[in-house]
Amino acid sequence: MSDAAQPTAAEVRAAAEAVKTALDRHLAAVEGRSGEDDPAVYEAFNQLAAAAEVYDELLYDRYDEVTPFEIPGTDDSLPPYTGPEEPNAVSVLIRRDYAVAEPQRLLAQAQRVEAAVGDGTGTEASGTIHGALGILFDEFEADEIASRPKEFGLEEGDSTLWVTAADETAEPGAWLEAPFEGVDPQRVVCRFDVSAVFDDEINDEIDDIDEAEDELDPDLDADLDEDEDLEALEADR
Repeated sequence: MSDAAQPTAAEVRAAAEAVKTALDRHLAAVEGRSGEDDPAVYEAFNQLAAAAEVYDELLYDRYDEVTPFEIPGTDDSLPPYTGPEEPNAVSVLIRRDYAVAEPQRLLAQAQRVEAAVGDGTGTEASGTIHGALGILFDEFEADEIASRPKEFGLEEGDSTLWVTAADETAEPGAWLEAPFEGVDPQRVVCRFDVSAVFDDEINDEIDDIDEAEDELDPDLDADLDEDEDLEALEADR
């Protein structure tokens, strides 16, 4: 960040005061909670997390320092569930992100489909990326594309699935014009996320284990090998 864009010391101080205020409000909400899922506690938590994030960013930009604590963000969490205990209906909301990694492969797949099911109009929607996407997602089920995205020139990104509770099944066609409007996070029964972030964390853990194994005492390795040789010899006898 350039010097001109750096926050002032007063801005950092104000952000610190905002954290203190948010901390007091959070403690007061916890002390006065009305139940396990008190929305006031949830709101105070969000305010504290937001204030801490702002302070952390300003502190880093101004002084190149970070806070010694981390308040989990709210992006991956859900508010307390307030839907019916026994839902009469559910809606399943799915989002899958892809990168168009190989445009030519995507176009080629769409052209094959278009050639096989041509309508004789002479139009070639497969000549553009957005046209090719329309052809492929119309021809193949979304789950099928998700199971083999590379064949369609796509690269998987993050994905999430939400199961939301409803009081009753919606009337046919009632929500088709705006299918994703008005989703209430407090009616989400459960959610399942897939992200490269999780894979990176697992890979880091595996790398740490491999490094730890590589750093084993060589003498211990030799002893282990000798024990294995003795066991093999006794087995031969």
